[in-house]
Amino acid sequence: MKLDRKSVKRLGAAVGLLSLLAMVGVWTAQASGADPAYHVMNDGAVEETMLRSAIDPLFDGDDDDVGETRALLIMHRGEIVAERYAPGYGPETKLLSWSMAKSVTAVLVGLMVADGRLALDSPVPVAAWSQPGDPRGRITLRQLLSMSSGLDHVEDDEPIATADTVRMLFTDGAQDMSAFAEAQPLGHMPGSTFSYSTGSTLILADLMTRMLTSSADPDERRRAMQTFIDGRLKIPGRLDSLTAEYDAAGTMIGGSFLHMTARDYGRFGELLRNHGRGPGGHQIVPEKWVDFMRTPSRRNPAYGAHLWLNRDSGESALMPGQASASLFGCVGHGGQYILVSPSQELTVVRIGLSPHKEQRQALKSGLARLIALFPR
Repeated sequence: MKLDRKSVKRLGAAVGLLSLLAMVGVWTAQASGADPAYHVMNDGAVEETMLRSAIDPLFDGDDDDVGETRALLIMHRGEIVAERYAPGYGPETKLLSWSMAKSVTAVLVGLMVADGRLALDSPVPVAAWSQPGDPRGRITLRQLLSMSSGLDHVEDDEPIATADTVRMLFTDGAQDMSAFAEAQPLGHMPGSTFSYSTGSTLILADLMTRMLTSSADPDERRRAMQTFIDGRLKIPGRLDSLTAEYDAAGTMIGGSFLHMTARDYGRFGELLRNHGRGPGGHQIVPEKWVDFMRTPSRRNPAYGAHLWLNRDSGESALMPGQASASLFGCVGHGGQYILVSPSQELTVVRIGLSPHKEQRQALKSGLARLIALFPR
């Protein structure tokens, strides 16, 4: 198509006007503080300015204070009222769970208990413990869930490369993680002592897989477990981004390596807040099982069944005294949190990197201040 001189001038003027309007739109957005990665809605419970004043320090403060926050999501009465992301992250970004995965694994265990495949107080069938007289043969499902199996598994150690968890996940135990965990001797009598252990969760993951298939083929083990996850939790819970990792033996790395978006972590927190009821009120997980997860265990009042509770304890991962006593949470290495306060109808998700103890203390205080804004 050939344009005359007047048409060219009109076209040039139109392009210029569109460019000007686009710039005005940018200036307007900047002037109004609009940010596509930062949304706060006024739900009538907390003023927007107060909410922003609690959120901003978790992102804009000195990294030495709380570390790096990558995603923050707040759900009140089942609705997202605020979410913010650091540059490079967004609502569609899948984020690593670290130990928040343990709570997802516990929900899957609960489904198998409800199905009759597993029993809480029966000895766990593990081949490595089956020899006559082996005291590990008395370890129960309840003890694995409450971190009181008695296995001599060292979660943290110095130098860090010698810690059992690091060896299991990354070095000599990485090919068959559950076998590494199951091979550990007893350090205490089963049920006598609380000892946090990612290895316990890998034993549970292996146990679930063996309930689903007798095959030792890694691909078959992965398929069997993934089919169970998809059909019983991912699809009915609308956790579309839920992605599990598996080791070379086909065992789900359910103690550390799951991935979800911040919104799906929030939906999982809501599932627990609503006693196992998912979207539309459908009962996905038995109410009694979620109540069991939220019940203090015998050896640590701040821990339930693969779930942290906001209670005073020498080993507490939450913020007793700073937030509601009803608060419970899924907690992951380096400052990953799904915090649920039933009395406030509230779920808060924080994903980030806070490797130092002082950072995590400051982070927890900041999250407690945010949670306190919502009425009980």
